[in-house]
Amino acid sequence: MTALKTRITDLLGCKYPIIQGGMAWIAESTLASAVSDAGGIGLIAGGSAPIDYLREQIRKTKAAVGDKPFGVNVMLMSPNADDLAKLVIEEGVPIVTTGAGNPGKYMEGWKNAGIKVIPVVPSVALAKRMERAGADAVVAEGTESGGHIGENTTMCLVPQVVDAVEIPVIAAGGIADGRGIAASFMLGAEGVQLGTRFLAAEECQVHSVYKQLVVDAKDTDSIVTGRYTGHPCRNVKTKFSKKLANGERDGSLTPEEFENITLGSLRKAVQDGNLEEGSFLCGAIAGMVKKIEPAKDMIEEMFKEAEALLNQCR
Repeated sequence: MTALKTRITDLLGCKYPIIQGGMAWIAESTLASAVSDAGGIGLIAGGSAPIDYLREQIRKTKAAVGDKPFGVNVMLMSPNADDLAKLVIEEGVPIVTTGAGNPGKYMEGWKNAGIKVIPVVPSVALAKRMERAGADAVVAEGTESGGHIGENTTMCLVPQVVDAVEIPVIAAGGIADGRGIAASFMLGAEGVQLGTRFLAAEECQVHSVYKQLVVDAKDTDSIVTGRYTGHPCRNVKTKFSKKLANGERDGSLTPEEFENITLGSLRKAVQDGNLEEGSFLCGAIAGMVKKIEPAKDMIEEMFKEAEALLNQCR
């Protein structure tokens, strides 16, 4: 089988045009190494993690993948963003993706260090701004994604971003198999970013309760909370997430109470599998994730299917 070659595979030096999402508390060296080793781009999540821990994660990944490419996701609203921006230069990280803001102030330093910069964007306006700032590509992420989301769907957003910029576009949100990859390419994307499918990778280090929730999820089992705090988040439906959603709806939870209750809730989900107080972030496509398997098997199966479908259209 020949992998799909695009500007993304050329730009990033990978076999398959697929990036594993930089999921906070989830995307660490074991998962990132497995994805990069399988021919994709594995990401380490910067989040708000301590810099020494992130340095260790970067070095572990580098040792595991050799000369294969990998990256780090920088959440620009995190208190450690300035330190992490320097760390990726110091450690020779080849690829940086960014979320929750504008990476403009770091761009010159990263580009001078030879880093490929790929911001995640929820709108055409931000995609155009990122292109002007010097981004090498953008991830157009639809509202189907897990975690923090915009409002536009992947199907609507991707072709509009493709039409608006000259740099390559990577589609994200609601993609979990070869059909989703093929559809993204038909919309004009030249790569995909997946998060939810990789939650069920054998190498993903989340608590077994979290993994099983994803595998057992039905098509209606995702819920968005936090819209009235200005930070909407897509989760698996649990008693906790339904309590949050109900509190927003009927006003029994103030925004301040909401923030207090959800503080640390992702860590409680990832590390402890705590169903009473944990936020189990995942995308709307979780209903299609049916089994736990190695990341390599996932990637090879998805691209075999995508290539067959795209060949039918030629």
